[in-house]
Amino acid sequence: MTPVLRAARIGRVLLRYRLDDLLDDTPAERWLRLMRPFVPRASREIACQSRGVRLRLALQELGPIFVKFGQILSTRRDLVPPDVAEELTLLQDRVAPFDGNTARVLIEQSLGRSIDVAFASFDTTPLASASIAQVHAATLHAVGDAPPREVVVKVLRPDIEKQIRGDISLLKSIAALVDRTHPSADKIRPREIVAEIENTLAAELDLQREAANASVLRRNWLDSNDLYVPEPIWSHTAERALTMERVRGIPSDDIAALDAAGIDRKALAAKGVRVFYQQVFRDNFFHADAHAGNIWVDAGRKTDPRYIALDFGIMGQLSSEDQYYLAENFMAIFNRDYRRIAELHVQAGWMPSHIRIDELEAATRAVCEPYFTRPLSEISLAEVLLKLFRTAQRYELTLQPQLILLQKTLLNIEGVGRQLDPDIDIWAVARPVLERILVERYSPQQLMAEFRKRLPEMVTRAPEMPRLLHSWLTQQVEGQHSLQMRSQDIRDLTQMIRGAQRRTISAILGTGLLVVAAVLYGMEAGGPRIVGLPAAVWIAALGGAWALLAAWPRRK
Repeated sequence: MTPVLRAARIGRVLLRYRLDDLLDDTPAERWLRLMRPFVPRASREIACQSRGVRLRLALQELGPIFVKFGQILSTRRDLVPPDVAEELTLLQDRVAPFDGNTARVLIEQSLGRSIDVAFASFDTTPLASASIAQVHAATLHAVGDAPPREVVVKVLRPDIEKQIRGDISLLKSIAALVDRTHPSADKIRPREIVAEIENTLAAELDLQREAANASVLRRNWLDSNDLYVPEPIWSHTAERALTMERVRGIPSDDIAALDAAGIDRKALAAKGVRVFYQQVFRDNFFHADAHAGNIWVDAGRKTDPRYIALDFGIMGQLSSEDQYYLAENFMAIFNRDYRRIAELHVQAGWMPSHIRIDELEAATRAVCEPYFTRPLSEISLAEVLLKLFRTAQRYELTLQPQLILLQKTLLNIEGVGRQLDPDIDIWAVARPVLERILVERYSPQQLMAEFRKRLPEMVTRAPEMPRLLHSWLTQQVEGQHSLQMRSQDIRDLTQMIRGAQRRTISAILGTGLLVVAAVLYGMEAGGPRIVGLPAAVWIAALGGAWALLAAWPRRK
């Protein structure tokens, strides 16, 4: 389908679901107005639905790209009205399956061998079907005396890459239009949102990458009593076909089935919150599509229930800086330290440095204090964070695309937790986990390990510092920067120089203390050593910690 025909079809769907009223006074609305005489009026059944329901149904009809767009948009509560955002969280990309024999041919092409050679049995009737891929049951050939192993085979839909490329191209054009015309485009960052969707879909289209994600997550939680990750079968996996161990469980939102199985739902809900924070802040590798369909419960464990994770196409990771600032933000919220929240938003680079901290602190207090009049079990941490982001937008908050998946996952996890246990105190469950992780992450042992890892980099960069400093001073004296450099270039260069200075000085001081410790311990002055081993170790640790803390990456 050509871009023009695809755009026309999108316009017809939007008009059929009466969504032109969501686009008042925009170029898109004026374009849709021209199409209105050629599109049948919305049925009474559609017309009586809320705008959120109409938008969700339209996105589902438009296909996988728009479903993903709606799922991501549901996390942007600062941009989307609450009623629309709530409805978009219900988006599911379940679609009619394609022919099982076609799936068989696609799997054979991907694996480079016939189904009969690869599998002892293969069921052409799919177990599940979504907009990008579908899943079939199969068994592997028996090895030795072991019985045939049950597996599932996930295969991409035919021609799905071509459809996604066309839709991404169209979304990029729409994003460019919004970027040029929307007054808050610099805060919405539409191009980066589309880039995030494109990266997410690229990851989902590579099933070998999904298998690698499952392998890493399985290794992180191997032998855990909290989470089970099925094993990928690498010998039967390729870019367009993925084979994994078959698992059985109860969907985490099937409350009746969980109760019938005797599962302790309160323990299960608390485990879900702990698993999320451990994945984000301990492992820095978290399941970012954790809705109930992808999170099952092991029916065989009643008093000590365990989750089963499925579908590893979308995984999230954060930079060390974002991890640190997010963890500190959570702890500041737990402690009601509004000044700290305001300072962290500026230090993280999420807000410009000229913002007045006292004003931001007052706005943060106005958001958070009403929540703390309620019992903690009624407070949603995700809701507090989203309202903080919405309030901070008035103070020039720049939304971070890398945090979109985290926001979405936090909403999903809290939703699953409260469905399992409406009385769960998420704050009481999350706080000790975060505190323990922060203590371990920034312990002296961890700091020394980080210093050893960064020392070669600091030593390598040290020779650059005099040249950069001389160049910058020359420009300051001769005034060249005013003629030849933009202000942003000056800021970037200044930041580079300061970083080089900090790394160099810290490396020299830290290394000096390490050398002093070694020399003092090794010297003998006609008697016992000048310092004993414990003192030498403390001096060395002080040097390493000093160097590491001074060289720790900071955003300006």
